[in-house]
Amino acid sequence: MNLLVVDDEPSLRKTLRLTLESLGHRVVEADTGAAALAALARDRFDVALLDLRLGRESGLDVLPQLLSAAPDVGVVVMTAFAAIETAVTAMRAGAFDYLPKPFTPGQLRLLLERWEARRGLVAEVEDLRERVKGATPGVDLETREPAVRAALDLALRVAPTDAALLIRGESGTGKGVLARAVHAQSRRAGRPFVTVHCPSLSAELLESELFGHARGAFTGAVESTQGKVAAAERGTLFLDEIGDLPLALQPKLLRFAQDQTYERVGEAKTRTADVRIVAATNRDLEADVAAGRFREDLLYRLNVIEVTLPPLRQRRADLPALAESLLQFFAKQSGKSIGGFTPEAAAAIPRHPWPGNLRELRNAVERGVILCDDGEVGLAHLPTQLGKPPAAGRMEVGAAVTLDALEAEHLRRVLASSASLDDAAQTLGIDPSTLYRKRKKAGL
Repeated sequence: MNLLVVDDEPSLRKTLRLTLESLGHRVVEADTGAAALAALARDRFDVALLDLRLGRESGLDVLPQLLSAAPDVGVVVMTAFAAIETAVTAMRAGAFDYLPKPFTPGQLRLLLERWEARRGLVAEVEDLRERVKGATPGVDLETREPAVRAALDLALRVAPTDAALLIRGESGTGKGVLARAVHAQSRRAGRPFVTVHCPSLSAELLESELFGHARGAFTGAVESTQGKVAAAERGTLFLDEIGDLPLALQPKLLRFAQDQTYERVGEAKTRTADVRIVAATNRDLEADVAAGRFREDLLYRLNVIEVTLPPLRQRRADLPALAESLLQFFAKQSGKSIGGFTPEAAAAIPRHPWPGNLRELRNAVERGVILCDDGEVGLAHLPTQLGKPPAAGRMEVGAAVTLDALEAEHLRRVLASSASLDDAAQTLGIDPSTLYRKRKKAGL
């Protein structure tokens, strides 16, 4: 760990340094409160060992300043004048523990081990809170589809590295599940996995959530917060739906992605964090760059490795196994004895286009289990759209339609969603004159 020793006695600082370095820690010394604050401004520390008597200063006065500068640091108060009253005062002021002098190296080692265990529990609780927020059954990463297998293999191959990863795919394709799988296969697996939902807050509140804020930085900031970047220290920061990140915040994220430095809202002190970034999006970021909604340099920084998850409609071979896995999960959760799907329901599941992807499949199967008493889940238990017969000549890749019909349908949909012919031509990757001819040929 990175440790800060704050004591005005040079001999004690030297002894502590030698002892702590022999235990494998990195130590920085400070002889005054001002020197300690300067050290915190330069570097990140796990624990500060603070003497209660710093010449003319009182450690109890310095303690809140240290915690304000670094809310996540564990402060251990040291004093030769051990007293219950002093210990209670220090703990109420935010100290993690209290160490009366003289103390042995063994006592020091145990104290640091307790802090490490506590920090691990805090990270675990945060991770569990994130899991509870979006409680969903586990998604099997096994697949029979070559395109999906290629995407998963690429993601897991780069997982042990610290390279930034951009996961693309439609909403509900399992981008968050893949991000967690990458974290679990990385060297950071034992550290926190912290999620930031980019579309959830305004630019100002999102900056505070991401980087933290100082006390009094804005109305309602009654205490300092460390932010999710600091919470993800030595772990993974998952930026969900990065395409919705406000433009005003993008330069600050770019800076952090480049050199791992940032400032909390309301502070001028530069901080550092060792964090691996994984981002996900369902947007066309290149189109957003062209429209001025997303910074091109940030896209390049996040897109070191790119993985695209195909939509569920392109995973026909996986659908039966995915649906069965979800059915067993919800059946066990509800305590019901359900053997599977009826033949009619099993046949309808691969026919449905699943525009909501895995999220829609999950909801449909959960509904089926809820409405089914026992036995098998039938069409009557599933959403009504699954029972509809397939539309004749359904226009999708792989359907029984001609290339000309498929091209005409694609042209119609792109034209309908584009602001102009030039925009449509750019999306299609063809010249406007070529698009004009194709429109005329297709009668659009």
